[in-house]
Amino acid sequence: MSDPNDLAAFLDLGWQRLTRGVQDRRAAARHPVFATVSTKGLPEARTVVLRAADRGAATVEIHTDSGSGKMISLRQTPVAQLHIWDEKARLQIRLSTSVEINQGASVAQDWARVPEGSRMAYGASPKPGSPIARAHAYTKLSRESAFAVLICTIREIELMQLSDPHRRAVFKAETGWQGGWIVP
Repeated sequence: MSDPNDLAAFLDLGWQRLTRGVQDRRAAARHPVFATVSTKGLPEARTVVLRAADRGAATVEIHTDSGSGKMISLRQTPVAQLHIWDEKARLQIRLSTSVEINQGASVAQDWARVPEGSRMAYGASPKPGSPIARAHAYTKLSRESAFAVLICTIREIELMQLSDPHRRAVFKAETGWQGGWIVP
């Protein structure tokens, strides 16, 4: 067994689980909870699909419909936290991020990689979150203009592993990801 006090190995574990979420549809990190701040200052959380994780750039990527409520929130307060619970590793991952919204020509290559069947998730009419009279009173459209890529630059990573005993650490971009132990 590796040294439970090895902060670098603990951070490696977190990144390994994140990158696995991009590659493996069954991995826990594939569907993180994405939390933002509403225009009324309230927390909002929803499940998203992790599309990319780049340790060197300290970023993760999410795709969304530009008409979604999260876009309104992010335009006002461009920060988010991603939460992942990885049952197999007994590991909680929290990523505190700043978010950059990309649309149009800058994401054309990303749009080209979206499978045809998945494109229907971008461009519902009426827009996502709109009140409707019946459960299916909307039309799914495939509109490149409604496709947005959220680049989430990680500012802080918090890992907590429910081992015996528990261990928890925080790693910050501002300290070069050195990390430090905190009480679980």
